[in-house]
Amino acid sequence: MTAPPTKMSFNDLENWLNQNRVTEVECLVPDLTGVARGKILPREKFTEDRGMRLPQGIVAMGVTGEFPASGPYYDVIEPTDRDMQLRPDPTTVRIVPWATDPTAQVIHDCFDHSGKLVPFAPRSVLRHVCELFDAEGLDPVVAPELEFYLTARNTDPNTLLKAPIGRSGRAETSRQAYSIDAVNEFDPLFEEIYDYCDKMQLNVDTLIHEVGAGQMEINFFHAHPLGLADEVFFFKRTVREAALRHDMYATFMAKPIAGEPGSAMHVHQSILNKATGKNIFSNPDGSPSEAFYHYIGGLQRYIPAAMVLVAPYVNSYRRLSRHTAAPINIEWGHDNRTVGIRSPISSPEARRVENRVIGADANPYVAMAMTLACGYLGLKNKIKPKPEMRGDAYLSPYSLPRSLGEALDWLRRETDLHDVLGKEFITIYTEIKELEFDEFMKVISPWEREHLLLHV
Repeated sequence: MTAPPTKMSFNDLENWLNQNRVTEVECLVPDLTGVARGKILPREKFTEDRGMRLPQGIVAMGVTGEFPASGPYYDVIEPTDRDMQLRPDPTTVRIVPWATDPTAQVIHDCFDHSGKLVPFAPRSVLRHVCELFDAEGLDPVVAPELEFYLTARNTDPNTLLKAPIGRSGRAETSRQAYSIDAVNEFDPLFEEIYDYCDKMQLNVDTLIHEVGAGQMEINFFHAHPLGLADEVFFFKRTVREAALRHDMYATFMAKPIAGEPGSAMHVHQSILNKATGKNIFSNPDGSPSEAFYHYIGGLQRYIPAAMVLVAPYVNSYRRLSRHTAAPINIEWGHDNRTVGIRSPISSPEARRVENRVIGADANPYVAMAMTLACGYLGLKNKIKPKPEMRGDAYLSPYSLPRSLGEALDWLRRETDLHDVLGKEFITIYTEIKELEFDEFMKVISPWEREHLLLHV
């Protein structure tokens, strides 16, 4: 299996497909949720001059597949449901390791009929934010840590999720943080996941058992944000597929099981000077730079308003509660896991900031665009952070929105983020999330029936 070059033309892509004897090509577009949309083509039909199209709304639908009936959404999306033109990014080509016949998957970018990137496609949003840094002579570097749960198969949405049965024949009933033996319970699954990742040339590093029963975490090596967002997109798809082949589910829900910790996607980030290759977060003497503090200041200033971008569902807000390994505010501190913005122990060259607010359920492109946009505004506006939190941040008040509806209101009011992320994207995103929130509010929960039915 040959690895795709870091720079590729379409001719290079075709040579790669031929070398790997590919017979089918999955042409993928990440939608607003992070679901892979697109078409599957026979290899001989996948040509540069063929072109491929999808309706605009395909990347701008809700998690249930619904669209708004009216409103500002259609100020951005053509009411006539016009097509987008899709162009493959050759550097994203990967083999599909679980396919019976040699099959490749290639992520595509979305363009309008004038040749401009569709501004509300998630990959376009992240690409635009990276270009803002590039224009300043800066190069962002990120490293995500992605948590997820393994669960027993569950075909009934009304049935509570349970931990899966491991090789011992028993399910986990207690928390096994960092337990090697608990990971080994699922050796066959993880061997297949690592095998798939190796065949796909994914940049994965360590695997650990997290706090929750059946909760795991995979860490990625640091790299450019767009490429790593692609890898997280591929990885989520890969883990779900591998889990199904071992008679279990893998879920990236933020809070899938009551009483257990939620799942996050912590994103470590630093910024390099493109001319020198040096980390701008450190001074020549190794001390933290003004840029380091300004970046943190931007995160503190804008994360609360941007919260809905990385806590995108009603379930997301169940994760963000006191003493559950998830932040409730945007305090910052060195080597402090109770805060929303952590600076891990590191050398001056590797000085970085960890955003611990982001949920595992976030679209990786939107999540990385969000955190980089907040930091970018901090750098541009030289925003000073609050004093460092040196104690337990859970003893401080909540400073993040507590619900999807509240978070939507905060984002709509923060026009600085609209300018950086794009007004079209903000319109599409908030309209879709409003639709999802309305749909959720039509559902009556077991808690309401238990406590309100006969008592109010």
